[in-house]
Amino acid sequence: MSRDPHRPDPLSPSLVSRRTALAMLSSSAVLAACSGGGGSPTPTPTPAPSPTPTPSPTPTPVIGPAWFGYGRDAQHMAASPIASQDLGRISWTAAVDLVPQYTPSGTLLTHYGSPVVTTRNTIVIPVKTGASGGYRVEGRNGATGAVIWSVTTFYVTPPHNWVPAYNVLLTAQGRLYAPDSGGRLLVRDDADAASGTFTSPIFFGAAAYNANPTAYDGTVFINTPLTADANGNIFFGFQVTAANPAGLVSGIARVAPDGTGSWISAATAAGDSTVQKPVTNCAPALSLDGTTVYIAVNRGSTNATQTGFLLALDSTTLATRAKVALTDPNSLTPARLSDDGTASPVVGPDGRVFYGVLEAQFPTHNARGWLLQFDALLNPVGFPGSFGWDVSPSIIPASMVPSYAGSSTYLLAQKYNNYNGVGTGDGLNRLAVLDPRTSQADPIVASVQVMREVLTILGPTPDGNATMARREWCINTMVADPLRRSVLANNEDGVLYRWDLSTNSLSQNIRLNAGLGQAYTPTLVGADGAVYAISNGTLYSIRAS
Repeated sequence: MSRDPHRPDPLSPSLVSRRTALAMLSSSAVLAACSGGGGSPTPTPTPAPSPTPTPSPTPTPVIGPAWFGYGRDAQHMAASPIASQDLGRISWTAAVDLVPQYTPSGTLLTHYGSPVVTTRNTIVIPVKTGASGGYRVEGRNGATGAVIWSVTTFYVTPPHNWVPAYNVLLTAQGRLYAPDSGGRLLVRDDADAASGTFTSPIFFGAAAYNANPTAYDGTVFINTPLTADANGNIFFGFQVTAANPAGLVSGIARVAPDGTGSWISAATAAGDSTVQKPVTNCAPALSLDGTTVYIAVNRGSTNATQTGFLLALDSTTLATRAKVALTDPNSLTPARLSDDGTASPVVGPDGRVFYGVLEAQFPTHNARGWLLQFDALLNPVGFPGSFGWDVSPSIIPASMVPSYAGSSTYLLAQKYNNYNGVGTGDGLNRLAVLDPRTSQADPIVASVQVMREVLTILGPTPDGNATMARREWCINTMVADPLRRSVLANNEDGVLYRWDLSTNSLSQNIRLNAGLGQAYTPTLVGADGAVYAISNGTLYSIRAS
């Protein structure tokens, strides 16, 4: 979803982005929607009609690489191991929100979780079923969209402004995990089978939960995506809002394949009693060797300015290995870690850790935030990126950019919006490839050195009546396709684009719908190379003609 933080009174409606209902910047300030400070007319609060999907022929059985969860892998690199198909046609669609809740101005401030895809090309989709929550999980045939199985969960969303993402997870062993109420998990051993039973491990113990389920169901919330290591151990953050018999407080949990669990409180892990919980929507990331878990924690309610730490935890014991207070590289004061975003740690091939934050004071960086980088023990290294708000960069091999002549072995691809009317934002919303090891003067705050821009490309669609502004890029993580030297990204104009890094051009596109202001969404690639994108509460399956 695109969005952008803004205050309620200073900007006229023509300058307030469709994301204007975003994260609360202070007790009296609210943010915007998918469009940062865009000035285009708002869409009507009715889902726009989509192109009629082209019927698919009887599919050939597929065996291919899985897409395990948010950002594909435990490092969230978001790189496809196979070439994606051409953006030729919409093969099928499926609702991921049965009752989308639009604001009066027509924006959709709901985060949607990433589907997963099995090696046999079953795509598993989280579906929001009610106005304020309620979720089911569907297994569908990736080639045809036909429903193979479905299960209703009892998951309850944590306290929020924007509706948080509900994510599922596939492990390397083929197990499917989904969050349930009271901190429980739903587990299915075979995501491909038409029938199957679910088990329900509980990280704080089944005996404690079963003795008093009501004490937990309305007060213990899994508030981050799930992440798995190579052995099938599961990691996630949870929020606790009231006292309970088990003595749970908000923290980070680990569940082993046999269902046994452990946890540590966020305050204990941070060594700071003012820390309240893991940042909502922050997917834990794992080091390349699987021994360290990275997750962000914050203080402050969802309606206030939130600040905090990035933690490195032992993946077996959850003991703290390192921590770093997250600061704004311009003001050198605490950066904001908003629950209205979905930024998550990303681990590079050399073990560096990247994490996006909002600037300390709105709108000193045009509500773009910053992408901070650290070594494996969270010592600050290198330069910040000039955009970090609600984004998890995709890691791409430097060879994907033939024009690149630097020494870095990998680069970062991400959105690079510059919200119209927010600070000095000009509305020239771009995608960017950045070099994490070399620098240039920041285009907004020239006194700060930031990651060098290797390539950028401007959004193609004018943004309403604004003179130069372009519609925003609406992704929180986008697919990198090394074999085709391209990335795949949604735009707020309702179109999915292929950005060819060899020619620095938008070489393919397909219209999904008429477009609207919405929260940032993920893109992914199926086991057969089909491309999946979410727009306006709908999942689109795109295949070659």
